[in-house]
Amino acid sequence: MTTEVKPPSGKLPILYSFRRCPYAMRARLALLASGIQCELREVVLRNKPAEFLTTSPKATVPVLVTPNGEVIEQSWDIMMWALRQHDPAHWLPSDANVFERGMQLLHRCDGEFKQQLDRYKYPQRHGLEDGTAARDEAMFFLANLESLLKQQRYLFNSSIGIFDAAILPFVRQFAHVNIDWFAAQPLPSVQAWLSAFENSTDFKRAMTVYPAWADNSPTTVFP
Repeated sequence: MTTEVKPPSGKLPILYSFRRCPYAMRARLALLASGIQCELREVVLRNKPAEFLTTSPKATVPVLVTPNGEVIEQSWDIMMWALRQHDPAHWLPSDANVFERGMQLLHRCDGEFKQQLDRYKYPQRHGLEDGTAARDEAMFFLANLESLLKQQRYLFNSSIGIFDAAILPFVRQFAHVNIDWFAAQPLPSVQAWLSAFENSTDFKRAMTVYPAWADNSPTTVFP
């Protein structure tokens, strides 16, 4: 279990989040791993609070406001901010080559795989009759993950790291479009990896349901 710590200033960072968003999930997982407490503000995306929109005009979660007022608007940057301060579980690779390989995988996840996932899950939004072709294209990325996970339990190590936590929320979203179809695919290592993640204590803590935040709502401390 990670020891929970507060920033030296005593002022908590603020995390604007949305429970089901895979990008926000990344941020919460990294904060859990680092043990850094924050004030969590659960944003209802169809009714975004004015303070959130003022803080980040891009109007998408996650957004982190650090104790010194810096606004961090990208999920990966939030992960790195947290883990560079405190990384008790050694999520950050010490090997520069491993980090570079992980970044290449992350770019594929956030690029082509995310595009294929969106077309698979929401084909009508992209002018498609169905998402079958996009689903099949996405399998090339999953096959790459399968080859890595055959070598060890996690992508680059025997324990979970930052790249697992960054990619797993999107693989989870892909799997749950049609969980029975996913379970029937020749991806035993990916399926075991995802199952371990979904049954982990940190995942369950990251997916705790919090009330929607509005301007002047009471403070919710996470974790």
